Amino acid sequence: MYVGCKTRKVAVIGTGFVGSSCAYSLVNQSICDELVLIDRTKERSLAHALDLSHCSDFTHSRTKVTAGGYEACGDADIVVLCAGTKPKPGGTRLDLLEGTADIYKSAVPQIMASGFDGIFVNAANPVDIITYAVWKWSGLPRGRVVGTGTSIDSSRLKTLLCEHLPVDPRSVQGYVLGEHGESQFPAWSHVTIGGKPVLDILAQHPQRFGHLKLEEIEAKTRDAGWEIMQRKGSTYYGIASAIAAIVRSILNDDHKITAVSAVLDGEYGCRDLCAGVPAILNRQGVAELVELNLTPDEQERLARSFAVLREAASRLKL
Repeated sequence: MYVGCKTRKVAVIGTGFVGSSCAYSLVNQSICDELVLIDRTKERSLAHALDLSHCSDFTHSRTKVTAGGYEACGDADIVVLCAGTKPKPGGTRLDLLEGTADIYKSAVPQIMASGFDGIFVNAANPVDIITYAVWKWSGLPRGRVVGTGTSIDSSRLKTLLCEHLPVDPRSVQGYVLGEHGESQFPAWSHVTIGGKPVLDILAQHPQRFGHLKLEEIEAKTRDAGWEIMQRKGSTYYGIASAIAAIVRSILNDDHKITAVSAVLDGEYGCRDLCAGVPAILNRQGVAELVELNLTPDEQERLARSFAVLREAASRLKL
């Protein structure tokens, strides 16, 4: 059984906007003891490592930051995958599949050859299919390969809801399910505010919250990433925070439930596929998937999302 290292070490692959923002979050929140940055542009990873090492006087505890190659993953607890291809205007995350897959088809065997025996956390898009491919290529148990999945979408959902409701987003519980992409959807039957279903709140207070249209919130949640990309070219702060939270949950053995991309093995009636579902995260990675009691409509939408992912995954011939 994987028990990890005494020194909490994380390796980040890819130090573009997402990888560098992830590294900053890990250092600024003092999540790990040691952080190694790996990038095909070695000067960039070295520059980031030097820059981040200068934060130590201002953080809660010191994180040793270095730059290196895949061989540095050998004693890492977690390897975070951030390298990927850039989306094109008007495309979808699924369009990135072959280019990103080529990166990890080469990288994962090299990481495993280093002696790595930890947990992969993948943020590269299309995140569900790349997570599944990394699981296949690594040979690790399914719980030790996890994608960011719909964690960021679930956070966006809560934030958008609280633009209309007088509560903090952290008081909202709920999940976006399925693909981190066009076929995702919120499981409205399980969205609660302070334990009270949001559907009941809207039904009981039509005059106060009648302006709130769930279908509009759903569309804004789905399109939030593209809206950001159209304005500044990339999203990175939100997803970096999601990565940091997942890494923290794993290293701290939190047993926190988060919507992540996980390998399904019969849950929600699906096998041999990754998709965004609630999961318990602990020191072993994904300890258990949480199966929500979905409505018939939600079950149908999730099945459609699975079908989209399975069709796209078939392009890799894994």
